[in-house]
Amino acid sequence: MFAYIDPTVRARLVAEQKLIRIDAQGNALDPNEVPDLKQGVILNVLGPIPLPIDIGGEQRTFQWYAFVRHTELQEANRIADSLRGEGKQHLFSVLSNSMSVNSVLVLGDFRGAESPLVRVHSCCLTGDVFGSKRCECGPQLERAFQRIDAEGTGAVIYMSGHEGRGIGLWAKAVTYVLQDCGQDTYQANRSLGLPDDSRDFSDAATILLYLRGDRPVRLMSNNPRKLADLQKGGLHQIHAEKHVTGVTAANRRYLDAKRTWGHTLDPSEIGGDE
Repeated sequence: MFAYIDPTVRARLVAEQKLIRIDAQGNALDPNEVPDLKQGVILNVLGPIPLPIDIGGEQRTFQWYAFVRHTELQEANRIADSLRGEGKQHLFSVLSNSMSVNSVLVLGDFRGAESPLVRVHSCCLTGDVFGSKRCECGPQLERAFQRIDAEGTGAVIYMSGHEGRGIGLWAKAVTYVLQDCGQDTYQANRSLGLPDDSRDFSDAATILLYLRGDRPVRLMSNNPRKLADLQKGGLHQIHAEKHVTGVTAANRRYLDAKRTWGHTLDPSEIGGDE
């Protein structure tokens, strides 16, 4: 694990329990043993790391965990070994591009809370970072932090490989062009021969099982399929709460397409007509 980092640093992280390995059920494994990949997906988890975040002008300290599939980290290590043998250690910086490293930000006593809020958020460069109003992603993320802060505990899981519902930034940009020509968000995907939704939420379920076990959580989401995927991942006491925010004239057509696709959005909530 982390072959391209000084082995003494890795040993220190393991000794301090900042670097662990978990199975698909959220159970901790020995990070020094070779994992049995036949048993299912295995995640490497790094953290917790204190992360001060401003919410409504007040600073709150979340605990940040980064997690990545062992198979992806293993491949990065394999490439690192090859580069080291060729004297090309200066290329190690590009290895992170081959891994989909996700994050979870935890506030308060998440494990001990009765039924805390959770947001499983798919990364959206245009909405989360640029502030685009073509979607409601940015406001949904901001509102999730506000709701968690108001209750004093909760978690935001940020899925880094979910850009454009899993098709990636380049393909997402192409679908935007197609949408501007009259297609809706799902029709645009199909025009490229891509699924309506390529996202996999199993790793989000696994990290929640590790942090809390199969205990009640309230999912901030309007997407029944996301809820079903998390339930399939072993979260049998997860329930959805509506999370409608960020509606604008620029994204009403997009939101109406999501409603038609199955999202629990009422026409009155998105400014449309029944």
